[in-house]
Amino acid sequence: MAFTLPDLPYSHNALEPNIDAKTMEIHHGKHHNGYTNKLNAAIEGTDLAGKSIEEILTNVSKHGNGVRNNGGGFYNHGLFWSVMSPKGGGNPSGDIGEAINKAFGSFDAFKEKFSAAAKTRFGSGWAWLIVKSDGSLAVTSTPNQDNPLMDVADDKGTPILGLDVWEHAYYLNYQNRRPDYVSAFFNVINWEEVSKRFAAAK
Repeated sequence: MAFTLPDLPYSHNALEPNIDAKTMEIHHGKHHNGYTNKLNAAIEGTDLAGKSIEEILTNVSKHGNGVRNNGGGFYNHGLFWSVMSPKGGGNPSGDIGEAINKAFGSFDAFKEKFSAAAKTRFGSGWAWLIVKSDGSLAVTSTPNQDNPLMDVADDKGTPILGLDVWEHAYYLNYQNRRPDYVSAFFNVINWEEVSKRFAAAK
């Protein structure tokens, strides 16, 4: 079966003023849709057809750049939409809140580390909160459309929170002010979804 573009779980303007409607419209309808179509084209007629995106990415070094770039773009954006919500923001609670405090010392310390990963990623890429193989949390970043599921990643793990810092994710509203965009992201984080992903990854 071919991969399909997932619907946004909210309207294009639902995350305003933090992320504007026009950016969401282009980002989802053009960029994410483009990755989806190109991924399908890259795997058509190969032994990757019918495999899950996670299976494909785990061994992505065995496949060409078309699979790596578009497979990453497909997966990364699907996660990105799900970990944001118009009712998001605030501080995480429960198991994920405790795990963040244990790993980073405090939520504020986590915010500082995650923000630094997003702000200092040179060029295009992503910042991540991941669950490592031992169940601990870590912050990392990847270039382009790579992610920590990939066997090519420096820091491997299961992503449970991701922030897109490609310019197309924020330039219409924030221009070159990536730090302002990173700060705004914390106002829309869907900690309920992050918590579910954390429970599933442990």
